Amino acid sequence: MMNDKRRKLRWQLPFLAFLVIGTIFILSKQDRSPYRTNQGMVFGTVYKITYQYAEDLQTDIKAELNKVNASLSPFQKNSVISRINNNDASVVPDSMFLHVFQLAGAISRDTHGAFDITVAPLVNAWGFGFESSQGVDSLTIDSLRQYVGMANVFYDGEQIIKADSCVKLDCSAIAKGYGCDVVAALFDRKGVKNYMVEIGGEIVVKGINSKRNRWTIGVNKPVEDSLAQSSELQTIVHVTDVAMATSGNYRNYYYRDGKKYAHTIDPRTGYPVQHSILSATVLAPDCAMADAYATSFMVLGLDSAMAICNRHPELQGYFIYADEQGEFQTVHSDGFEQWVKK
Repeated sequence: MMNDKRRKLRWQLPFLAFLVIGTIFILSKQDRSPYRTNQGMVFGTVYKITYQYAEDLQTDIKAELNKVNASLSPFQKNSVISRINNNDASVVPDSMFLHVFQLAGAISRDTHGAFDITVAPLVNAWGFGFESSQGVDSLTIDSLRQYVGMANVFYDGEQIIKADSCVKLDCSAIAKGYGCDVVAALFDRKGVKNYMVEIGGEIVVKGINSKRNRWTIGVNKPVEDSLAQSSELQTIVHVTDVAMATSGNYRNYYYRDGKKYAHTIDPRTGYPVQHSILSATVLAPDCAMADAYATSFMVLGLDSAMAICNRHPELQGYFIYADEQGEFQTVHSDGFEQWVKK
């Protein structure tokens, strides 16, 4: 019996040694893999993606982003969302659209309608959407508000059903974040351990950067900058294994008759928001969630935004607002301080 055990052990030891050596080789090879950066355009904005991997994944990245575009871009005639907006009775929503649609509905309920992807008719009317504005006045706003509200649209298990053909969807306040999540999921499937995915300012990070530190990200100071040329920072965060999104009214706006109109439209009133928050940054487990909540916080205002952060420990908020003298001030939820770079 003892000899059988010894013979079995002699057979097992080389096998175990092979496994250990193989594991060490794989890990050391991964550690030597270069950090790569891929850049391009998607959703009408720029993406920049940095990751550590032995192979260049640009083709895979573009393929995933093209899938998101084909599902959620209102600027693509044959996308799922465009066909729904155009009342194509044959369209069957894909898994990407349904994921975003259901998440948008949950966040809309949680924010009491401050986030609402049916806001498209109002956004278009104000000149910030995917259709040309025909001008806007109080009568126009009043007539369009009847088509806005998540109660006007639902999924019946096969198709998206709209209460009226004039109901239209706009996922621009969640699609960039979702696109980041899709690329991050690609990297996770590939076994990429260290990466930063950034699409138009929305970000997902995992692991460490090429300097073996957490990823360093700046939050812009909200100075009026319609050309997006300002790089002045309000604060810097040092993050890992988290998603981050920022929403603000300091870049996408216009003036009419001496009055500023910002791109964030309150779905509940039909008008651009007018309050003291200039910028809302949200950290969350995934970027679609961070993106949507950052937009809703710009609609809700400071007190309500902070209340939601306090209610959701998985969300961390950082807000820049103007005080009564017009000076920039900041406030953040309790857990945000851990990410601020010292």
